[in-house]
Amino acid sequence: MDTATLVTFIVYIVGMLLLGVIGYKMTSNLSDYFLGGRKLGPGVAALSAGASDMSSWLILGLPGAIYISGLAEAWIAVGLTIGAYLNWQFVAKRLRIYTEVSNNAITIPDFFEQRFRDKSRALRIASAAVILLFFTFYTASGLVGGATLFSSSFGLSQNSALLIGSAVIIAYTFLGGFIAVSWTDFIQGLLMFLALIVLPIIAVQNAGGWNEAVNVVGNLTDGQNLQMIQGVGTVGIISSLAWGLGYFGQPHILARFMAIRSHKDVPTARFIGMTWMVLSLFGAVFVGIAGYAYLATADVSAELAERGIEMSGGVLENQETVFIALTQLLTHPVVAGILLAAILAAIMSTVDSQLLVSSSAVAEDFYKGFFRKNASNKELVWVARISVVAIAGLALLIASVNESLVLELVAYAWAGFGASFGPIILLALFWKRLTRNGALFGIITGAATVVIWAEFVPSDLYEIVPGFVLAAIVAIVVSMMGKEPSEEIQTEFEEARKIANS
Repeated sequence: MDTATLVTFIVYIVGMLLLGVIGYKMTSNLSDYFLGGRKLGPGVAALSAGASDMSSWLILGLPGAIYISGLAEAWIAVGLTIGAYLNWQFVAKRLRIYTEVSNNAITIPDFFEQRFRDKSRALRIASAAVILLFFTFYTASGLVGGATLFSSSFGLSQNSALLIGSAVIIAYTFLGGFIAVSWTDFIQGLLMFLALIVLPIIAVQNAGGWNEAVNVVGNLTDGQNLQMIQGVGTVGIISSLAWGLGYFGQPHILARFMAIRSHKDVPTARFIGMTWMVLSLFGAVFVGIAGYAYLATADVSAELAERGIEMSGGVLENQETVFIALTQLLTHPVVAGILLAAILAAIMSTVDSQLLVSSSAVAEDFYKGFFRKNASNKELVWVARISVVAIAGLALLIASVNESLVLELVAYAWAGFGASFGPIILLALFWKRLTRNGALFGIITGAATVVIWAEFVPSDLYEIVPGFVLAAIVAIVVSMMGKEPSEEIQTEFEEARKIANS
């Protein structure tokens, strides 16, 4: 790597660590550590939600999928855009209001317990267990992305790259909590946006223009990589669009809704967040198409090999390095440092959020819930910080032995949360007849279906589809079979509804 690129990259990392230190000084209690005291402005909330959502799959996974498989993979982007808009439109405002009305709940398990007055703590245990299970795999996906970045850029071994990337992320999440995570996500969201606008333009120009890039891809793939419908199949389209269902159940995104300064800020945040998302997704698609056209026609295999990126038959051996390859080949060293920092930003912005939500499950739902009910805020914050290190260590172990691509690991965790929490969040916010048992059995059904379907059912249908549908059916049927919620619960529901409609 060029010295200027390296220096730029290091300056960025130091800046993120300094924000972690600032966040440490601003964190005094558990609400600060997990929700930033509910003080996020609409811009920070929007870009923080987007950055923590998109992760390394936006810069590594999606361009890689488009690069190798063509526009058939763009259905994922369509599904995510629809799902994100519906999440902002229908969930964000109500969740912000309801979590405050429900005894100021600061985590999703806490909200479920308060919403249904669950004194048995069964809902808290089940939802916290789901968070720890799927976030461990989700965090592992980010660490794999980090390893891909460091090994391809610095020529490091996979294990060394994993350790270095993990150390940076753990450091500022450990220190600053939600405040540091949200502000770093805001900066990282801007950096990701810049990268996904600048690099596609440069890549298209070097491929001879957009029309020439499309012609090259069409000729080399017999037009297959330019088809969104033909040859994709109904199941493939449904599975890709179903990614949008996952938004309703992602704890790290829902946490941004809970932390926004006021429910009145939601429309502004929605506009900022959706604009950022649509333009970023378009950029990722263009990187994949232009990258295929440029790398297939330019004699760059030897130059890439010197940088640790291998090609075979004119195609990258690891499809998810297409963004990195174009960055190193086509940009000035300083610009390359900024764009490579954007990849790290994408990784850090999601992994830090996942670690934070997972640590909240340990501190708030297990430690305080079962071992130290009278634990002080300071004690709980330190338990959360120690949990960050422990969970990251487990994810690091999974990443070191798992050979899956970033997109594959993300897909599994995304489905797990979407099917487990998605139907229950929607029903809890919009259907006052939902009961504690309905929510509990719905969560368990969604998680179990995803695990069983992914491991044992030989089907191309994305596991979030059967998981989401079955969880919703079970939650509704079980609720209808039981007694109606108490008058207190129904009154609280109506209170939250009136505020949302005012």
